Amino acid sequence: MSEQAEITFMQTRLIRLASEEWHMSVEEVVELFRKVDVFGYIETVYGIFHCEGDETVLEDIAEFLERKGISVNA
Repeated sequence: MSEQAEITFMQTRLIRLASEEWHMSVEEVVELFRKVDVFGYIETVYGIFHCEGDETVLEDIAEFLERKGISVNA
């Protein structure tokens, strides 16, 4: 699997996980991720993220969102 495919796979897993953890629909999570470029953030720090579990990565994303002024119920 190429690195880009792995990044896309990670983004997809995190959308599902965020939807469950934050009690949001998949569509709401996708819109939020697009609004503040979480997809780009995941791609940029993938080198670190791929060594961590999805829960840890989701916590980092929640902190990223908080730095952008967006609070989620993580």
